Amino acid sequence: MVTVGKDVSQVERRLAVGLLVCPRCGGRLGPWGHARTRRLRGSASPTRPRRTRCAGCGGTHVLLPVNALVRRADEVVVIGAGVVLAAAGWGHRRIAARLGRAADTVRGWVRRARGSAEALRLGFTELLVAVDPDPVVPDPGAGALAGAVAVLAAAALATVRRWGAAVSGLSAWELAAAVTSGGLLTPTGLVVSINTSCPW
Repeated sequence: MVTVGKDVSQVERRLAVGLLVCPRCGGRLGPWGHARTRRLRGSASPTRPRRTRCAGCGGTHVLLPVNALVRRADEVVVIGAGVVLAAAGWGHRRIAARLGRAADTVRGWVRRARGSAEALRLGFTELLVAVDPDPVVPDPGAGALAGAVAVLAAAALATVRRWGAAVSGLSAWELAAAVTSGGLLTPTGLVVSINTSCPW
């Protein structure tokens, strides 16, 4: 899985000129059909992610837009809003009522976020330190999930300060989806793209 921007035409242009690289070997990715069409709750229209094939290792990858997470039917900003409310002490039923989602769905988001909160906090702290020459790391004292949310927000702000227009218009949660390759709520929740290069 490779996370890309939301502008399909820009992604296609970058793919055509060889600007997208394989996360396994660093080889050039080229077009190789499309994945199945999916509709995200909260999105205006369905999306059909591009499939790619690496010229180096022959591996295939799906280009996942930054507003989506792996195996989740809601946009990442909606999921992120639920996680923020959970970090503030809200229960999953109250969050579900606020966001207009099923209580079981929200409970799944919250459980997964709580389960990987420490790994996320550490990963986003590494990202913050990598992109900001003089970072202010938030105090993790309010609990694991609140600490993860605070450092995620700080890393997103540092990313915007560093790359400005290249990442402007993206929410903190979309940036989080980008640096986790859509795996923000996977069992490990690890930040997989910690480097000093702009994600696109």
